[in-house]
Amino acid sequence: MANHKSSIKRLRQSEKRRIQNKATRSAVRTEFKKVRAAIEAGDLDKARELFVSAESSLQKAAGKNLFHPANAARKVSRLSRAIKSAQSSTSASS
Repeated sequence: MANHKSSIKRLRQSEKRRIQNKATRSAVRTEFKKVRAAIEAGDLDKARELFVSAESSLQKAAGKNLFHPANAARKVSRLSRAIKSAQSSTSASS
C-alpha cells in the first residue's frame, strides 16, 4: 500500500481512470457486436447506421489510447468489408 500522500492520490486517480477506460472499451465492443448482428440478420441499412456510430466511438477511444490506432483501423476495415460483402451478396441473390 502507498505511504505518501501523492502516491495515495495517484492510486485514486489510476483506479478512477481504469474504471472509465474499461467502460469505454466495453461500450465500443458492444457497438461493434451490434453491427455484426445486424449484418448477420441481413438488415444492412441498420448495419450501416450503426457502423457510423461504432467507427466514431472507436476512433475516439483510439485517440485516448484505449485501442492501438492500427488495431482500431483494422477493426473498422474488417467491419466495413463485411458490410460491403453482405451488400454485394444480397444484391447478387436478388
